[in-house]
Amino acid sequence: MTSRDEQALGDNAPMSRVDRTLNRIWSRWGTRVLPFADVASEELPLSKLLRLSLIQVSVGISLTLLVGTLNRVMIVELDVPSTIVGVMLSLPLLFAPFRALIGFRSDTHRSALGWRRVPFIYRGSMIQFGGLAVMPFALLVLSGAMNAALAPAWVGQVSAAIAILLVGAGVHITQTVGLALATDLAPEHQQANVVGLMYVSLLVGSIASAIAFGAFLVDFTPGRLIQVIQASAVITVVLNFIATWKQEVRRPERLMAAPPPPPPTFKESWDGFISQNQALRRLVAVGLGTLAFTMADVLLEPYGGEVLGLGVGATTKLTATFAGGSLVGFTLASQILSRGGDAFRMAFAGALVGLPAFAMVIASATMQAPQLFTLGVLVMGLGAGLFGHGTLTATMNYAPADQVGMALGAWGAVQATAAGVGAALGGGLRDVFRGVELGPDWPVAASGYISVYTLEVALLVVTLLAMVPLLRGMPARRDVSLEENPAAR
Repeated sequence: MTSRDEQALGDNAPMSRVDRTLNRIWSRWGTRVLPFADVASEELPLSKLLRLSLIQVSVGISLTLLVGTLNRVMIVELDVPSTIVGVMLSLPLLFAPFRALIGFRSDTHRSALGWRRVPFIYRGSMIQFGGLAVMPFALLVLSGAMNAALAPAWVGQVSAAIAILLVGAGVHITQTVGLALATDLAPEHQQANVVGLMYVSLLVGSIASAIAFGAFLVDFTPGRLIQVIQASAVITVVLNFIATWKQEVRRPERLMAAPPPPPPTFKESWDGFISQNQALRRLVAVGLGTLAFTMADVLLEPYGGEVLGLGVGATTKLTATFAGGSLVGFTLASQILSRGGDAFRMAFAGALVGLPAFAMVIASATMQAPQLFTLGVLVMGLGAGLFGHGTLTATMNYAPADQVGMALGAWGAVQATAAGVGAALGGGLRDVFRGVELGPDWPVAASGYISVYTLEVALLVVTLLAMVPLLRGMPARRDVSLEENPAAR
């Protein structure tokens, strides 16, 4: 038996003793306690699946570091102007549109080792590591903590911008290709549960890293900041290496066979993808829905403090409340979709749930009811979870087998761009309409927020209208095997 045969046999062998033991334990209590516990199967055993989800954990760590910890540290402890901070943290959005290209490249790539997805995950991890490695020193220069004669201010601005851009680019690459690899490995009937588990892992990484960063930076010093960020860099590389170890089957015969015909260009593949039935409408619906849900992201805590008089501790819990609602949404969506539910109907239900959620948030201002506001945030998270899970599962289900990476990249590009635009637009509109008199029953302090929330309700209505044709049924996913499409090899 050749080494190649042994490799193929090892990758397709029955579950090991460890996997069987884990599955027995999991089947006894895991499905009763934890969401998505029933996703493990003979084709994708639990140990392999949990390792694969570490990619999303590393993404959660980096996102928390960027939009949470560094946001506060730069403005408060390092005294960096908030305008510069906002511009810096929006830089990763510049890379978001390239997710479709990255997905396409991972569909058609031929590695010297016979892989398609893994080389891109490693490259993304290295890019992410490089950005995190130089980021603390760039931030110290940016804040003026270092002697200006040694490092002028513009050096700090440029180096911090490059560092943040590198981290964002690495996150986009690893998340896009990691989801494509999960789609390759998961049986089609389990893809909904796999999506849910991946995003629960992202939430777990975000929550755990937020707690850890807060604990380490209680007594802030520049030295502690360096330690925290560089530790995050090392943890990211380690997690992604563990996640991809022996996940993708090596196919060295790709290199030994006769040279295949050249793969299609990105433009040709994109034209073929977007010409599919309802593909453009799906992306439009993703963009509109994501825009509607994310415009409130930067406003919920200020709204609770300025309009409802909530303290810092109470408003900080709103993030956990929204995440909890999203977790419930992911769990519910996975259970329904794994039983044959329609992904578009699930996304439609998520947008529909968002309407009463925003109504409760708006009404809490006139009623001065913090409990109603908190309930609205919880339901908003539920709607966002249902919508996100539904649209991503639909993308996976209807993507041709040779264009999974491109389809997921297109979804990620639209989703990430809409989220960034929504956050910026929400903050800007709040300032524009701030102080406008809306009526005798509306607090003047709430006018800017209410204007944004009302616009979000309108966007959800437009999203629902755009999705109506998607509910009328679509052809089953066209399953193109690797053998039928040499470009996917």
